[in-house]
Amino acid sequence: MLAKRIIPCLDVHNGRVVKGINFLNLRDAGDPVEQAKVYDAEGADELVFLDITATHEGRATMLEVARAVADQVFIPFTVGGGIRTVEDMRAMLRAGADKIGINSAAVKTPDLIAAGAEQFGAQAIVVAIDARQITAERRTGTSDTGYDVAAPDWLTADSPLRIDDESQWEVYVRGGRVPTGIDAVRWAAYAQQRGAGEILLTSMNGDGTKAGYDILLTAAVSDATTIPVIASGGAGNSEHFVEAVTEGGADAALAASLFHFRELSIAEVKNYMIEEGVPVRPIRES
Repeated sequence: MLAKRIIPCLDVHNGRVVKGINFLNLRDAGDPVEQAKVYDAEGADELVFLDITATHEGRATMLEVARAVADQVFIPFTVGGGIRTVEDMRAMLRAGADKIGINSAAVKTPDLIAAGAEQFGAQAIVVAIDARQITAERRTGTSDTGYDVAAPDWLTADSPLRIDDESQWEVYVRGGRVPTGIDAVRWAAYAQQRGAGEILLTSMNGDGTKAGYDILLTAAVSDATTIPVIASGGAGNSEHFVEAVTEGGADAALAASLFHFRELSIAEVKNYMIEEGVPVRPIRES
């Protein structure tokens, strides 16, 4: 088994790290560059920065954040949010990011995944998926296909990616606010086909709840793909990290509020994983 990665996620709004529950009720969690320096020193394997404002001004702010982080942090980091074109990707990579995360833009235009992989290599393209469990009420929409959705133009009524009676999770976009009618597991497999080098998989039902990762969702996506999967949404204790990479088959586990508010440290998580027989990268000696 390859070493599993522990990845803090920093949601950035107006240049500050924030965190909420189920994508709502945001509260301030500090300066992103200072937080990044702390995580680097504590032994995080990578970092993820998500611009949750996803506006032009937000992207300009994130370019500055990326430059500052690249100057002071020595572990790989991904930046996502508001990246809609290959030029946006190029600008962020030039600013110092190691990888680019795309979500809404990838759903709107899947060709962007392929274009990014062709220009910068698959290893630089992370497709982020916000997945919500499909309820019985969600299945009884008002559209002709039986689902009330804001589907992208390319999603035809007979597309194999469209949710159906067998689907369990649906892809949401625009910060988890808009349903797409796309089956999350099939979308992950398709994203790999188009050139994604990694999947950042967030359970919207679990986000911020500390009730544990959605192991069934994580395992389904891990089984459907051969590229690395990062589990996200719901970490509450060290055991949850172990479950994500063993039962869920994830290659990495991501968390935010647990680390931001010092409820759990990177070292505590890694030491527990080692005790449970899960290989992790060693924490550097200070």
